[in-house]
Amino acid sequence: MASDPPADSFEIRAATEADAAELAWLEGLAREALVDVRGGAQLLAEQPPVGDWTTPIAEDGELVWVATIDGVVLGYLQLALPTPASPTGRVLQVFVHPEARELGFGDEMLAAAIDATRAAGGDTIESFALPGDRETKNLFERAAVTARKLIVSKRLG
Repeated sequence: MASDPPADSFEIRAATEADAAELAWLEGLAREALVDVRGGAQLLAEQPPVGDWTTPIAEDGELVWVATIDGVVLGYLQLALPTPASPTGRVLQVFVHPEARELGFGDEMLAAAIDATRAAGGDTIESFALPGDRETKNLFERAAVTARKLIVSKRLG
């Protein structure tokens, strides 16, 4: 169960261009962490890094939140907003620095994503968790985001 840090040092807020370097650093850590997770190598091959976090955050229907302690960015969540054609908000990435876990950052950023999805007219939020990533599965389960399908695969050749 998450424990709350002192309220004056803990913040969830919309990312800005000023956060670009910290977002790139955290995305690098997130990608490094996937290397040894079952399914991680394939995900890394299929999804290139954002890399340039300086583009306007709300561009292309995406929002990014950051989690900070004393102004230091220690986590982020990237959300693709629902559209009239697709009423589903999609969490594209969520990551909290390992030393800042268990403080409630993931839960708070996910709650912000759910609220933003509703505000944009969405009726569903979805994401994914790799088979070996128990922490991400736990985050989604705490918010009652549950599996609706599993994708299985086998490399041939």
